[in-house]
Amino acid sequence: MKMAIRILFIFLLVTLCAFAQSPSASSSSGTVSLLALERLWNEAQVSRDAAAIASMIGDRFINTEYDGEVSDRKKFVEEFADPKFRPSLMNTEDVKVEMYSNTAVVTGIYHTKGTYGGKPYEHFGRFTDTWVFQDGKWLCVASHTSLMKKQSLETPGLSSPQSTKE
Repeated sequence: MKMAIRILFIFLLVTLCAFAQSPSASSSSGTVSLLALERLWNEAQVSRDAAAIASMIGDRFINTEYDGEVSDRKKFVEEFADPKFRPSLMNTEDVKVEMYSNTAVVTGIYHTKGTYGGKPYEHFGRFTDTWVFQDGKWLCVASHTSLMKKQSLETPGLSSPQSTKE
């Protein structure tokens, strides 16, 4: 009888430990998913794939650009398909994900360049994306960029480049 109680106790203890680890495992899984979504977002931006972007943003999405321009979901998606917009480089680094239950904030540094209407542009800045987990998937509900002084993305202490936002 004592042996059965011990086995039951050990089983309950192991089960409780497994449940106690679930949030961090889920958080880790969310972080990996969000980093992948950020890369997909950036690839969609380079290829101007408006449908891909539309599938990643919420119905009430709001974007604030480095110059203060604010756009809603409709305008943001339309701008992705604009043939005047031709990005040639998208890199990010120092990307961090902060998880809050069903919400996450992704921040990082970006470098982008290309042409718009035939005129070259090059931006170095920071971005903040807010993601919400709803209906079984992560959706970006807000994005903000701000410019920094021009610098190399090989700044000591920063991680290796990935793809980015404009």
